[in-house]
Amino acid sequence: MSKGYVSSLDDEARRYARDNLNETEEKRRVALGEIRKWLEEEKPNLNARLEDEYILPFLRGCKFNLEKTKAKLRNYYTMRRDRPEWFRNRNPLLPEIQELVRKGVFVPLRERFENRLVIIVRTASHDPKRHSQDDVFKAGKMILDVAALEDETVQVYGVTAIFDLTGVGVLHSKSLTPHMVKKTVFAWQNYHCRPKQLEFINAPVFVNVMLNIFKSFMTEKLKKRVGVHYGGSESLHQVVDKKILPPEYGGEGESMESLVEYWCGKLVSRREWFVEDEQYKAD
Repeated sequence: MSKGYVSSLDDEARRYARDNLNETEEKRRVALGEIRKWLEEEKPNLNARLEDEYILPFLRGCKFNLEKTKAKLRNYYTMRRDRPEWFRNRNPLLPEIQELVRKGVFVPLRERFENRLVIIVRTASHDPKRHSQDDVFKAGKMILDVAALEDETVQVYGVTAIFDLTGVGVLHSKSLTPHMVKKTVFAWQNYHCRPKQLEFINAPVFVNVMLNIFKSFMTEKLKKRVGVHYGGSESLHQVVDKKILPPEYGGEGESMESLVEYWCGKLVSRREWFVEDEQYKAD
C-alpha cells in the first residue's frame, strides 16, 4: 500500500472530523509525519504499520493529541504481542473461525446509524463447550478489522455495538472471567475503532453483576455510553433507528442471514492481508 493518504470522506465527514476530531489538512499532514517518525525510531521494539491509512485511525481516535496517540499505538501493538490467541493464525478458512462467523457472533450492518458502523454481537450464539471465548473474540476482531478497512468513515464516526444477550447461560457467564473481561475492555479502549455506543438487549436478570465487572475496567467516558434493555427490541428502537436493523430485531433492514453470508465472503477475500498483517506487533 502507498503511504500517501487519499481521502474517501465526503464533505459532511470532513466537517465532522474538523469540528469533532480537530482534523485539518495541515494538522493531519504534520501529525502523520511526526507519528511515522516516532514509530520508525521505536523499531525494533515496536514493529508497526507505517502507512497513513493505519496511523490515521489512531490519530483520529485521540483527536490528534500526539502523546495520547503514541500511548494508544504502543498499547495496541503490545496487545497484539501479548494476545496471540487473538492475533496469531488469523486464517478465515480455519474451521473454528468459519463456524463462528456463520453463527453470526459478530455482524456489522451495511447501513449506518448517525453515520456510525452498527455491529450486532450475539453473545450466546456459540456453544461454550465447543468454542472458546478467545476464538469468539478473535473472529470478532477479524471482522472488525475488515469492516474498518472497507470504510474510512468508521474511524471518523465510531461504532455502535448492540450486544444481544438472548440465551446467555451459566457456561457463557463462566467463560467471562474477570481476567477475560479486563483484556476485552482494554482492547475496546485501545483499538483503532472508537466505541461510541454500547447497547445490551434482551438482558437477563443477572446482567448487572456481569456489567459491573465490565464497568470496573472501563473509563468514565465509556461507562456513560452503556445502555441496558431488559425487554426485546422495542426499547432498542428508541436509541437506534429500526429502519437499519435486521427483521430479527424488529427492523426493516437486511436480514442477519444475508449479512452473515456477506461478511463470510469479505473475510475470505482478505485472507492474504491477514497473513501479512500478523507480523506487526511489539517485540
